[in-house]
Amino acid sequence: MVELQINTTQNVNINFTAASIGERILAFVIDWIIKIAYSIVVYQILFKLLNIEAFTAGMDRWSEIAIYVMFYLPVIFYSLVFETLLDGQTPGKRILRIKVVKIDGYQASLADFVMRWFFRLIDLNLFGPLFGPIVAIIAIISNTKNQRLGDMAAGTSVIALKNKINISHTILEDIADTYVPTYPSVIKLSDNDARIIKDTFVIAKRSKDYQTLIKLRQKIIEVTQIKENQENNDIEFIDTILKDYNYYTQSM
Repeated sequence: MVELQINTTQNVNINFTAASIGERILAFVIDWIIKIAYSIVVYQILFKLLNIEAFTAGMDRWSEIAIYVMFYLPVIFYSLVFETLLDGQTPGKRILRIKVVKIDGYQASLADFVMRWFFRLIDLNLFGPLFGPIVAIIAIISNTKNQRLGDMAAGTSVIALKNKINISHTILEDIADTYVPTYPSVIKLSDNDARIIKDTFVIAKRSKDYQTLIKLRQKIIEVTQIKENQENNDIEFIDTILKDYNYYTQSM
């Protein structure tokens, strides 16, 4: 099990479990099964139902190739389209509960997914669908962050999503109807800021990482420009910040 440490925009570290080589291979196999099934269906439609050979009989070779490629574009751009639409997941990754993330704490962008897709030509398809993943497997095994070449180029990695999601894994906080907020300036935070703060806070509090809690408190004060904080305890202060953020954003 490889722990992947992500340095977030709050300048603190969050640990994730990198997806294992077995999970990534199985997700790859599932995706290939889907692509093969699609190819078989398209073949049956083109050659059995539509008699595409008769349609392209008078065309030159390049025109025929262009028509066939057009029908198989979903296979070619499979991973790019799904990772973009499903937030870093293909159907295979979703089934295995793994996803692509940036290792700098930001959300992976379209450019990152394009870079990963482009490098599939080298580290996943260089030796064909059967032996193609050899390059990727070697890269993942020899890399401390479990990255294939495409991940290295895009600054991404693949993490495991094994924990069940509940309120403690979101930016939501349990606050009473009578709750009175303390710091109105928390509205300067974004939802992504609040999520990163909570993730970091939960991990640091659990592991008693007081240095991270201090850094997190300082960063919150810097971003929100809070002039005075009433809690002397870092844990109480950050907990109040999260509750205040939920109070104000839920009231909007």
